[in-house]
Amino acid sequence: MDAVSATDPNPADAARAALVDALIRTGEEDRDAFRAVYQSTSAKLFGICLRICDDRQGAEDVLHDVYLTIWNRAGAYRPGRASPISWLATIARNRAIDWRRRQGRSQAAPVEAADALPDAAPVQDDVLLAEEARARLHLCLDAIEGRQRAAIRSAFFGGLTYAELAERQAVPLGTMKSWVRRGLLALRRCLDAA
Repeated sequence: MDAVSATDPNPADAARAALVDALIRTGEEDRDAFRAVYQSTSAKLFGICLRICDDRQGAEDVLHDVYLTIWNRAGAYRPGRASPISWLATIARNRAIDWRRRQGRSQAAPVEAADALPDAAPVQDDVLLAEEARARLHLCLDAIEGRQRAAIRSAFFGGLTYAELAERQAVPLGTMKSWVRRGLLALRRCLDAA
């Protein structure tokens, strides 16, 4: 490894550190930091909302609520407990599921969120880093127990609630929550080791 690459930070680590810093400063009611959080995460969080809501206007309304929640709760974010994007994605997912329940929708139809978003022409380095992270995630997902893997995929990629998952698998709600929790812990250990 040459001297230049030894001192250059990993772009993904630098982006994560910047997001952590912006979240912490948002918790201190720093509007510029909040703007930075919004600019760096709104497309991803909108995609989550759109996939679960299956309604563009609804997803926009939910996203608005998501950022109000972030503004109000950023002071509670603890970097050691969760990655910043996981913390934000969980807020978006929960708000979207709440919206869907209020609308009386039992299941989100699959939507290609990328088709609904404007083309931002991502930088090639960002695309490669995202593909590498996605590949790591899928390798780690494949390494965990099958029931846990299926539950995590259905919950986080399919937008299903714990109750819907438990009903589909014909298991008690507590069992389903346990599967997801254990699977997420195993997934986190695998990703941290990668």
